[in-house]
Amino acid sequence: MTRRSTVFAISLLAMTGVAAASELAPGNGHSIHLGDFNGAVYYTVEKDGYRVVATLASGAEAQPIRFVSTLEPGERLTISVPQAMGQPSADFEIIRDGAVLLVQEPFVRLIDTVATSAILEE
Repeated sequence: MTRRSTVFAISLLAMTGVAAASELAPGNGHSIHLGDFNGAVYYTVEKDGYRVVATLASGAEAQPIRFVSTLEPGERLTISVPQAMGQPSADFEIIRDGAVLLVQEPFVRLIDTVATSAILEE
């Protein structure tokens, strides 16, 4: 019975992940890490909403990519980087919740499915 409980708990951990959301203040930068891409995001308060600017590059010599969007309350911006075939994309979300802007870090898998399937087969 204990073995089944342990296997069940490990299976649940494998299917869940850790995602951290943090509040971003106007003008303050926040680092972004999405696979091979690194960069920063910041926002300013404008008349028509929060102007969000995210800049990413895959290395010091690579041409950066910039995303610019104006968010009103309840809106969100998702930056998504595909991964290997069969793997979920790395998604970074910027969420405007009323007067607060939140940055949602990419989903992080705690245990990969290969390791979990090996445990379940034992």
